[in-house]
Amino acid sequence: MSDMWSDLLACLDLKEIAVDDDATSAGATGALYYEGPNQQLEYHRIFGGQILAQLLSAARLASPDKTVKSLHTVFPREGRADQPVRYEVIRRHEGRSFGTLAINATQGTEVVASAVASIHAPEEGIDRQTVDAVGGAAEQSTPREFGLIPWEVRADADLDSTATGPAEFQFWMRTPEVDPTLAPALAAYATDLTLIGTALRPVDGISHVGNGTQFLSAVTSHTLWFHRPLRTDDWLLMRQHSPILANGRAFGRGDALTEDGTLVASFAQEALVRFRS
Repeated sequence: MSDMWSDLLACLDLKEIAVDDDATSAGATGALYYEGPNQQLEYHRIFGGQILAQLLSAARLASPDKTVKSLHTVFPREGRADQPVRYEVIRRHEGRSFGTLAINATQGTEVVASAVASIHAPEEGIDRQTVDAVGGAAEQSTPREFGLIPWEVRADADLDSTATGPAEFQFWMRTPEVDPTLAPALAAYATDLTLIGTALRPVDGISHVGNGTQFLSAVTSHTLWFHRPLRTDDWLLMRQHSPILANGRAFGRGDALTEDGTLVASFAQEALVRFRS
């Protein structure tokens, strides 16, 4: 587990690189380029959570005086784990308060993810929220292991179970102590793992572990919103539900809340879910 944690942190340590003009995208004048390694996993594809985390790292490096308030990402094709990912960041707009970054994640000539990040300089204003109470503490939930999450996780429901259940799921997570600037990227990484499984809970005899045998799935788009500063080395509750599974696609959304019930982030995802005949 500690090796996987160190591996993930290394993936978030993007390096700025120089790129020849011939390798740039159209309209990429003044673009910044970063590159990072991939996780050392047991399959050939790059986990989408890694790409989300690296997109946020690239945005943070490109605009260090602002924070990402939202990130919308589409995944046109899967990434290969044996080739590093290059991140091209183009400033579409940057004012005193807000800015917009267009970010392409590429391997060779292929785009594996394309994102728009909205960034915002900190400012004060009215602060209110309307969300259901957290209900219960993290330590009251059952310790679980999620194969791709190298930190502490707790959940009452077993997402691996093939018994039917509501299209809802929540889990607590807490990373080792880490630089707070990495918290949005680490939280984003975790949001990519369980929404498909949440959508499948009402389907009898199926769980997310059936991917590749009973069905095929792939994330097509993922959006995150960051409402308040957050830490991942304190407990976060990832509370999510899926309102629809139809036309070969699953849709889910969720919130990230602190243990005292403070809403810090929200997320949504659409994915291909194609059942075998």
